Amino acid sequence: MSIDPYPDWIRPPAGGYTADDLDRLPDLPPHTELIDGSLVFVSPRTKFHVRTIRALEHALLAAVPVGWEVWREMTVKLDARNRPEPDLVVVDERSDTRPDQTFFLPGDVLLAVEVVSEESRERDRDTKPRKYAAAGIPHFWRVESDEGRPVVYVYELDPATGGYGVAGIHHKVLKLDRPFPVDVELA
Repeated sequence: MSIDPYPDWIRPPAGGYTADDLDRLPDLPPHTELIDGSLVFVSPRTKFHVRTIRALEHALLAAVPVGWEVWREMTVKLDARNRPEPDLVVVDERSDTRPDQTFFLPGDVLLAVEVVSEESRERDRDTKPRKYAAAGIPHFWRVESDEGRPVVYVYELDPATGGYGVAGIHHKVLKLDRPFPVDVELA
């Protein structure tokens, strides 16, 4: 009798995994996402990634209006086959329903933020924004590195097309009125 050195979840079921499976599969690596029924594992985060998330999180915490909360490392259950983990989300505080909660629903999310990494470039630039827009998340920020300095691409959901339209590209200062006033230096 041989012992399989790999966990059972390494072999996906027919039809792929579901969003609810993320809570049941034992010993998944941290920050595992579900995209189109497939488990997606992320590479170790860079200093740029961590610093940028920290700076934006602090800025959002200082700016978020009453009734909204800022979270990181929480997934959003877009549908039965998609449960990505944005780097940051701003959610309705009423969506915080229990201490063991592991995800938010798209109707609770006002803003999703993705900081692009080398390995996540295609997902963060194309796949996730399309899925966030299709799920009705009104605001999306994509953050890229320009020689180690963050550049924030701001998008707003266009109700006529159901997709995101560019609302601004910010290099040195992120100053916005929507979805709520934010003013933060990006250096």
